[in-house]
Amino acid sequence: MEIKANKYKANEILKFIRQNTNLTQKEFAKNINKSEDWQYSNESGRSRYFFADIIEIANTYDLDIIIKDKEKK
Repeated sequence: MEIKANKYKANEILKFIRQNTNLTQKEFAKNINKSEDWQYSNESGRSRYFFADIIEIANTYDLDIIIKDKEKK
């Protein structure tokens, strides 16, 4: 799975990752030690998660986080 993060809002990325795991919000949240309310709040854009949360998600679901230098124009 590859996501160009700068093309999406944070809540859209979180939802996209969860949907690609084929899990409910409750199941996904439980696997990363968060509440279902945390998941819902972040997916709906009411709250914002931290980069540490993304690292936890990546570790839990064996995802790679790749940060590239911006190409110079």
